[in-house]
Amino acid sequence: MKVLEAHHLQKTYRQGGKEVRAVVDVSLAIAAGEILAFLGPNGAGKTTTIKMIAGLIQPDAGSVRILGRDPHADPGALAQVGAVLEGNRNLYWRLTPLQNLEYFGVLRGLSPRTARQRGAELLETFGLGEKRDVAVQTLSRGMQQKVAIAVALLHQPALLLLDEPTLGLDVEAAQAVKSLIRQIAASGRAILLTTHQLDIAEALSDQVAVIERGIIIAQAPTQEMIRQFAGAAGSYRIELEQKLDPSRAERLAQQGVEILGSHQLRFSGSSETLYQVLEILKPLPLLRIKREEADLTHIFLKLLKRRREQG
Repeated sequence: MKVLEAHHLQKTYRQGGKEVRAVVDVSLAIAAGEILAFLGPNGAGKTTTIKMIAGLIQPDAGSVRILGRDPHADPGALAQVGAVLEGNRNLYWRLTPLQNLEYFGVLRGLSPRTARQRGAELLETFGLGEKRDVAVQTLSRGMQQKVAIAVALLHQPALLLLDEPTLGLDVEAAQAVKSLIRQIAASGRAILLTTHQLDIAEALSDQVAVIERGIIIAQAPTQEMIRQFAGAAGSYRIELEQKLDPSRAERLAQQGVEILGSHQLRFSGSSETLYQVLEILKPLPLLRIKREEADLTHIFLKLLKRRREQG
């Protein structure tokens, strides 16, 4: 059984007397131990989708199931969801990490004793044992984010919703949070991750879903999606030691070579055709020839461009 199953979600709002279709058709599924990166530009429908999954907004159509239970009809299903939403106040700054965990644990139905015990265990697991009794406002951004994630996990949910978990963190803190997310997934929880940092999404996710204008325009296992685009997106960047002359530039353009500057070229094609390009460049000295592989950032931008060109 999948931890999360969302089928054909739809949501329309009224703004200024007009209907705005925030979510047109979204279907997602995540298994235990799996991380799905849910990507899209601002206004694409990510936040509305997440709120429908979390039981905060009723969908106009479609269904959500968390371990087979409907969060909109069965309050018990919401006990299987934990969330850390970017821009929300997830913690009380004047309380300590342990006090926050006790407070939110009791709100989620745990006894004070259980909340304190689990909270202390989570802080130790997250490397925050020594900070358990200091005010949250004195902690670094990275530590505060770890405490927020600990709060979301305190009631042991099967599904964790993470919205921009590394936003605003320095490199070291971001790496620590990334490692923590992997650890959480390895413990068997399903994670829905939204982020604009596509290198983070590529490093962490098992699968990717891209949303644009309320519609899923691409969905696949992360590495499979990268492999699918590698052939089309793979290209060769050629760096020259001296300036390219106009005659060669014209002949190269006829071969589909992109002139990036007086000393740099990009050729998209097969390795066999590359030798024809090199023959034109001969005997100019070369500094470097590098194959550029597709990555998630390239794929994301290409998908959005294609979608917008299609209207």
